[in-house]
Amino acid sequence: MLLAQLLDRTGTGVWAASSVLYFTFAVGLDARQLGLLLGAAGVAGVAGSPLAGRLAGRFPVRILLIGCHLLRVATLGLMLVCTRFDVLLPVVAVTYLGDRAAKTLEMLFATRVAGERRSEYQALSRSAANAGYAVGAGIAAIGLAVGTREAYAALILGNALSFVVASVLVWRTHEPRSHGHVVARSTDAKPAAPRSPWRDRDYLAFVLLDIPMNLDDSILNVGLPLWLVNHTSAPHALVPAFLAINTVLVVVLQLHVSARVEGPRRAAGAVLLYGLTLLACCVVVATATGGGAWTASIALLAAALLVTTAELFRSVSSWELAVSLAPEESRASYLGVAGMAGSVQKSVGPLLLTGAVMTAGPAGWLLLGGAVAGLSVVQRRLSLRRLDALLPAAPPSRTLS
Repeated sequence: MLLAQLLDRTGTGVWAASSVLYFTFAVGLDARQLGLLLGAAGVAGVAGSPLAGRLAGRFPVRILLIGCHLLRVATLGLMLVCTRFDVLLPVVAVTYLGDRAAKTLEMLFATRVAGERRSEYQALSRSAANAGYAVGAGIAAIGLAVGTREAYAALILGNALSFVVASVLVWRTHEPRSHGHVVARSTDAKPAAPRSPWRDRDYLAFVLLDIPMNLDDSILNVGLPLWLVNHTSAPHALVPAFLAINTVLVVVLQLHVSARVEGPRRAAGAVLLYGLTLLACCVVVATATGGGAWTASIALLAAALLVTTAELFRSVSSWELAVSLAPEESRASYLGVAGMAGSVQKSVGPLLLTGAVMTAGPAGWLLLGGAVAGLSVVQRRLSLRRLDALLPAAPPSRTLS
């Protein structure tokens, strides 16, 4: 399964690094068309997670995941022969829907396969994913250097091939019948009927709070590069170092961090660490405008280290709590809704940074960091309160809220 994810992310890394240039130079879309295309894709991606969760409650996850891989193979093939914008719009939207659905299904499948060792598996998965993205970006760089339509087509075919091989590997992986269990329940409890996550206010509140707990992604990929270019005298060549720092640290440290933050209560504690670390990152970014090129460079590199540290905490806490706070009998549909947090953040986060934080200057970063830190306290308390309700017989030494 890890190898399948590695191949999936390698193909996705190829696509992420080359898609905008492909649509611009090989297809000939203008900036307005490209914006509409990516906007529609983002909306479709938000719908992918809950749709996958709903279907996973009715059909085998393995079959659905293979279906998502093959769906993307088909849509990538259509992109090679379609050049009209009105045709590409639904094709790209379905591609992103399948991509987000596949990510949710991968974690559902991993939760079932890994059982109580899901934290360790999640760490290995994150390391494999980042390694895949790095390899994919490297492969894309070769094709982009050639720059011909044939080179772009080869990159798309390589992405499609990664999904084909991933499908074969998923097919060969056994899916347990049991969904496993996350938290202990009373032995005399009666089986509960499936519940709808859309009617569970506490869980929806957790998912809503999890959106700002994913802002590290937009800060790394949008906030730091734009702040460097527009508000500091640091050299532009420093921008690739942000991604390099992130990739290396996640691959090297994710398993170690996950081993220290194991179990739902420690995951709730990691939420607070996330908020404080992101606050520190925002403070450092705000100070990057006060000196020369060297001072700004050091500050922004330190910010990249801090935002990566926050990501390490978030990657442990977000999924662990999403699983632990969901009723076992309705876990698939609940996790589908939880997966929306990352998708919504990818759509809203860049707009928040470019439209509000950047406009407000250094004060905008301080307000952003303070808001995320405050919300992390709220999410931690909410999570612990719900865990107390799920674990009425927890020992007295449990973490206090």
